Amino acid sequence: MLDELDTPCVVVDMDRLERNIAAMALAARRAGVRLRPHAKTHKIPEIARLQIAAGASGMTLAKLGEAEAFADAGLGDFFLAYPLVGETKARRLLALMERARVVVGVDSVEGAQSLASVVGPTGRRLDVRIEIDMGLRRTGVLPENAIDLARAIAPLRGLRLRGIFTHAGQAYAEPTADKVAAVGRDEGTVLVRCAEALRAAGFEIEDVSVGSTPTAAASMSIAGVTECRPGTYVFNDATQVGLGICQPEDCALTVLATVVSVPAADRVVLDAGSKTLSSDIQRPTGDAYGMVAGGRGRLVRLTEEHGVVAPAPGTTWHVGERVEVVPAHVCPVVNLHDRLVAVRGGRVEGELRVAARGRVA
Repeated sequence: MLDELDTPCVVVDMDRLERNIAAMALAARRAGVRLRPHAKTHKIPEIARLQIAAGASGMTLAKLGEAEAFADAGLGDFFLAYPLVGETKARRLLALMERARVVVGVDSVEGAQSLASVVGPTGRRLDVRIEIDMGLRRTGVLPENAIDLARAIAPLRGLRLRGIFTHAGQAYAEPTADKVAAVGRDEGTVLVRCAEALRAAGFEIEDVSVGSTPTAAASMSIAGVTECRPGTYVFNDATQVGLGICQPEDCALTVLATVVSVPAADRVVLDAGSKTLSSDIQRPTGDAYGMVAGGRGRLVRLTEEHGVVAPAPGTTWHVGERVEVVPAHVCPVVNLHDRLVAVRGGRVEGELRVAARGRVA
């Protein structure tokens, strides 16, 4: 039972998890778009298998190490949505290609050349997608520069340009669900136009891939988008609630914590700090590190081992009581833990090993 678990620990409600997986799979089917979830959120092959069973075409991953861990678990269809640069990475990629189908994102001539220099002499062919910057101002080329990069990739032996992709992470800064949806529609529209321009310039663009849980519904609705790569939806978190993307009851992952101190009327302290919850703050408000289930309060301050809650008006708290915290950002929380506790109907069902934890290279 839950009351037998020591705290802090990370708990996954499997019923909610499975509902979230089914809902996104249904949305993708209705939109006529392939679903390729970003598994950096959970890093757990067993959850990936649930997503594939529900209709996902494969997994999106960030780092080679994640893909290697998933390949070790028997999975074999990956898109690495991250620029891999250098001979060391290219040789690891070549070894991974012996075990799995792999597509890789590129956003520079130098990065593409470093892959081609290793893959080309083997006679193998690596499919790549150009990353397009839709406003996040992180990696990716601007849409108007995509043709120049495509022309530079075309003669590189061992590489084949398969498509384009983007991540409209700037949606996390929008204050309302309507504004988030507007970012999603723009994400899909501009990416489709970019694909059309590339095709007009003579390039075969098969994949037009968008990605992000907040923008998924809106971006998938744009005709011409072929794939969507949401990640957080599998668990959801306080940020998704704050953005209006889901309700608290859709959050499948919580941190079970114990009240260790109630030193003042305006302050409750939990045994879960930044080493448990990460230091990521809730967006778009930037005013909390998570929320206590049941609307009882918000985590407003973290140190390494302490989580400080601002209690909601009218709530009472007692040292020793246990609460569930919905973290601000679920992805780094998972990466802080070796195992998650799987529960169903309030009873412990087993453990989920975070197989790709710490695979940052």
